[in-house]
Amino acid sequence: MSFSKLGLMAELVRAVSDEGYTTPTPVQQQAIPVILEGRDILAGAQTGTGKTAGFTLPLLQRLHERKLTNKRNPVRALILTPTRELAAQVAESVDTYGKHLSFTSAVIFGGVNINPQITQLRRGVDIVIATPGRLLDHISQKTLDLSQVEILVLDEADRMLDMGFIRDIRKIIALLPAKGRDGRQNLLFSATFSDEIRQLASGLLHDPVHVEVTRRNTAVETVTQVVHPVDRTRKRELLSSLISSQNWRQVLVFTRTKHGANKLAEQLVQDGILSSAIHGNKSQGARTKALADFKNGTVRVLVATDIAARGLDIDQLPHVINFELPNVPEDYIHRIGRTGRAGNEGEAISLVCIDERDFLRDIERLIKSEIPKVVIDGFAPDAKIAAEPVFKQRQQRPARSGGGARQSRPELSGQGKNGTPSTQKPKAKIGSNRQRSTTSPQPAAEQRSRAQQSRPAQRPVQRRTDA
Repeated sequence: MSFSKLGLMAELVRAVSDEGYTTPTPVQQQAIPVILEGRDILAGAQTGTGKTAGFTLPLLQRLHERKLTNKRNPVRALILTPTRELAAQVAESVDTYGKHLSFTSAVIFGGVNINPQITQLRRGVDIVIATPGRLLDHISQKTLDLSQVEILVLDEADRMLDMGFIRDIRKIIALLPAKGRDGRQNLLFSATFSDEIRQLASGLLHDPVHVEVTRRNTAVETVTQVVHPVDRTRKRELLSSLISSQNWRQVLVFTRTKHGANKLAEQLVQDGILSSAIHGNKSQGARTKALADFKNGTVRVLVATDIAARGLDIDQLPHVINFELPNVPEDYIHRIGRTGRAGNEGEAISLVCIDERDFLRDIERLIKSEIPKVVIDGFAPDAKIAAEPVFKQRQQRPARSGGGARQSRPELSGQGKNGTPSTQKPKAKIGSNRQRSTTSPQPAAEQRSRAQQSRPAQRPVQRRTDA
């Protein structure tokens, strides 16, 4: 299956080919023809499945086919994302795939000066990629008119609802032209399908086509998972020991709170491990620098909260560490999906103390699997942990699927494949860096597998208040 056979125009196929990719992913094979027909779509697609290209490519073609002749471009397509990072990455993909077409786009998010955004919008743009809060700021200042939007995309809708954006989304939808067979086209992408998502979809979508490319409530198959039981007071010591003894060069560590992320990053630096924290209280400049330093190998460890890490583009990330388990089980799947993307192997390690036994039990119930427990020599936990059924141990650390130790890659240490420092700006990735001539488009924000699932009905929906 080639991209041209999906019905894409030559300019878009050329843009994809320019990036070195030839074969569409399953979600692209299913979604692109449907979107080209003008149908609404409800897609259950994990990050890592190629979903950004799955909606960006046909969106550009739809706009081109109905190109307007107005001198001052109205906003014709609106893409809403939950975070600044994801908005920037989707915008990069729009620019990459649309480079042979004459479209203008603007990326709109908070944490930066609003005035340059106003100037850009006043010049007129075809496509706006935005986070809900800053978009409403522009609407209140009358610097943005959504009355002629032809296509609406909600990307990672589940996360937007988790972050409390449902009211903002409804306000924005109310300002758009009517939906319908001949009206606005709506594309909703979500990794999970809670009751809230289904309710939103029923009011937003018109006769949608359902696209689902992964099984529900399953963890990433290319990720080796393990739990290390440990006392809460020794977690940082164990983390430092693992990073140093295994010589890990690129590690994404999750905490539950912003304060915890800052504190842990500072402690790791004291241990001689270069680290940075990324969370919602950081300025956009600080977040961008921390991510860039992590990608190029200047920083070995990036400590992040769930919301800040949403949409991070970290190619071939080998290790994800849950320093603290999330209190929302679905977030565990989102976290470990940061590694093992595009068919690459990855490792997800959780450092779990007795206070988190209920979180662990909920996670295992959600993924319908018991995660192996391995006690690290010298870090045996209190006897209370060993006595807990959920902490039942295995004698050996599970082998990584495929066998063999992970070989260090120059790309993970800020070097090019020839061993020289890498100075290139990351492109809007479509697939894995490996076998680029045969892999399929998986844009930057999403090169990893992430499971689709529904929240268990018996468990009340939990909300995090700290990002």
